[in-house]
Amino acid sequence: MSTLLQISGLRAAYGKIVALKGVDLEVKSGEIVALIGSNGAGKSTLMMSVFGRPRAQAGHIVFDGQDITHVPTHEVARLRISQSPEGRRIFPRMSVMENLQMGADAAGDDGATRESDLNRVLSLFPILQERLTQRGGTLSGGEQQMLAIARALMSRPRLLMLDEPSLGLAPLITRQIFDAIRQLNRNDGLTVLIVEQNANHALRLAHRGYVMVNGSITLSGSGAELLQRPEIRAAYLEGGRH
Repeated sequence: MSTLLQISGLRAAYGKIVALKGVDLEVKSGEIVALIGSNGAGKSTLMMSVFGRPRAQAGHIVFDGQDITHVPTHEVARLRISQSPEGRRIFPRMSVMENLQMGADAAGDDGATRESDLNRVLSLFPILQERLTQRGGTLSGGEQQMLAIARALMSRPRLLMLDEPSLGLAPLITRQIFDAIRQLNRNDGLTVLIVEQNANHALRLAHRGYVMVNGSITLSGSGAELLQRPEIRAAYLEGGRH
């Protein structure tokens, strides 16, 4: 498999607070890669740095052979890198359909392609079909998360980045969302980078995983390998963190 995203020696900060300390991470085309770690470890910062928020102080971010380290955010989005951010950030006053159309606008495809994409995301998340005319803010937390992912998919991404997709959701909804991600990867070959505190779900889903602690990558390996490591089990899987 060819490398789609290569992050090397990445350093980033918020003012005087260093958030990323020389991070190396690779995502190959067709993979699901999980990034796990505790709150404040730098996971979301790493994901946002792909879009230049914050800008890298050192290191490189390369997407499909192109160095995008200092490329403007709107130009990064045109490369069909799409994100479902932590906290969902849907448009609460817009209808479900309008939210989905906002995602489609980023792809700039014709009407026929948009209809095909719409049918695909509604087949993944059938409840959204029933909610198309509802305002996004009236949806349940799980439905809003489905909408956030569906909106990201409407831009027809080559790389889908998901930030804490299971946060605050009931186990049944979490399973539905992770099943949808698995289906997208298996059936469509979609490449996914997922940031998750739920290490059990994330590592079972992922082909490979990375562990981040205090802005640095401390461990990496296949999802199965990391699940078996005693330090991972002690830190992230025991004591009810499933």
